[in-house]
Amino acid sequence: MKTESHDAAGIGSNTSLTRPGKIVAVHLSYASRADQRGRRPAHPSYFLKPSSSVAFTGETIERPAGTELLAFEGEIAVIIGASTRWVSVEDAWSHVSGVTAANDFGLYDLRTNDKGSNVRSKGGDGYTPLGPDVIDARSVDPVALRIRTWVNGTVAQDDTTAGLIFTLPQLIADLSQHFTLEPGDVILTGTPAGSSVVVPGDVVEVEVSSIDDKATSGRLVTTVTEGEVAFDSALGSLPAADDAQREDAWGSAEAAGITPPATGLSPELRDKLTRVPVAGLSAQLRKRGLNNVSIEGVRALTTGDKIVGTARTLRFVPNREDLFVTHGGGYNAQKRAFDAVNDGEIIVIEARGELGSGTLGDILALRARSRGAVGVVTDGGVRDRDAVAEIGLPVFAATAHPAVLGRRHVPWDFDLTVACGGATVQPGDVIVGDSDGVIVIPPALAEEVVDEALAQEDQDAWVAEQVAAGHPLDGLFPPNAEWKRKYEQWRQSQGVTR
Repeated sequence: MKTESHDAAGIGSNTSLTRPGKIVAVHLSYASRADQRGRRPAHPSYFLKPSSSVAFTGETIERPAGTELLAFEGEIAVIIGASTRWVSVEDAWSHVSGVTAANDFGLYDLRTNDKGSNVRSKGGDGYTPLGPDVIDARSVDPVALRIRTWVNGTVAQDDTTAGLIFTLPQLIADLSQHFTLEPGDVILTGTPAGSSVVVPGDVVEVEVSSIDDKATSGRLVTTVTEGEVAFDSALGSLPAADDAQREDAWGSAEAAGITPPATGLSPELRDKLTRVPVAGLSAQLRKRGLNNVSIEGVRALTTGDKIVGTARTLRFVPNREDLFVTHGGGYNAQKRAFDAVNDGEIIVIEARGELGSGTLGDILALRARSRGAVGVVTDGGVRDRDAVAEIGLPVFAATAHPAVLGRRHVPWDFDLTVACGGATVQPGDVIVGDSDGVIVIPPALAEEVVDEALAQEDQDAWVAEQVAAGHPLDGLFPPNAEWKRKYEQWRQSQGVTR
């Protein structure tokens, strides 16, 4: 595992692939992976892996006893060849001695307890196989490298560095702003779409090559084995897996064997609600004594948008600096709500009508869309308004505002009764919105209300035709007994049964 290295930037020759001083890994860097996850970062972010996690080709990786979600991530490993600090993007590649294949294994069973740091979920022994051979960095173009992964002989990942959101030189230059990269350090540059779960007995192979296959790392081979020693609850948190982690680890709910939960609306009911204007539904609710069901002050970002779905709720409380420290950062309630929303649901956000801060932006809108959400309603602001509108997820908001949560809000909790725009909203309530506004329908009344609203729409359409034909409004709008009789005769002649 040696490569004849070049002398640029003081890199010596005959560089060996040995245990690095530090391993820096990138979270999301490939467009294919970002699109799969429904979130595209504006800037690269990183985590560190211990050098003791390094392994080499032909070795095994143990899936710990009591766990189920060991996932592979084939990656291009960049090996630093010279001390690198404050290097420019243009000069960054001259500080690289070589590239090789890597597998950034992770144990999703530990990810919730380890969110952000990845110390335990990514740091286990053997969780960073490298090799087998090193490609001389002089011989390849960093924007023309290929990464492939096979599981039991079947291709699982196949992408090139042309698909990177952040180029390899950019990653090197960015990291060099923060600390010195030393000879032998390794940067794991992210994984493309296709990462999934492996089980004991599986064989995973990763290869990095030039696009023309003239240079190659060879195949890095790792076999998964079953561990026998369980984690001790007296020492620390235990592994745990839920459907959200399974979906992330496998890459999709379908691959994980997860049946998406019912949306709460049958296709027939959803279709009927889509065809009725909010004004018609509001009138029917008023007839039943429900006058306080309008979410006031919210409008669609995109004119003409309509939303129909069931509510998934999120609540913000007024910002208090000490509480934002404990609840505002990390995997907070806002992120958990957007990670938990399901197909056919609408995220309804209580922001107390506060217009001085955003309550979601484009990344969260992407995540909601990727989860199957059909809309977001917030009585607060939206950041990145134009970008959110372009995503195609209908959003009804009170305003646009550039500030982040910490200016006015603390994300507090979700899946509970909230107050949005002066209306009480419970999880599972039916939400319908159009150009007239957004209303809340108690689920038990939805079928009855929409059927009567549709019948009223038919009658109103007939009345409009009579008015257009020149009939005066008196007695016709609303129709008196005589006009109702004429309407019923018309319905029968047309065979209308609704």
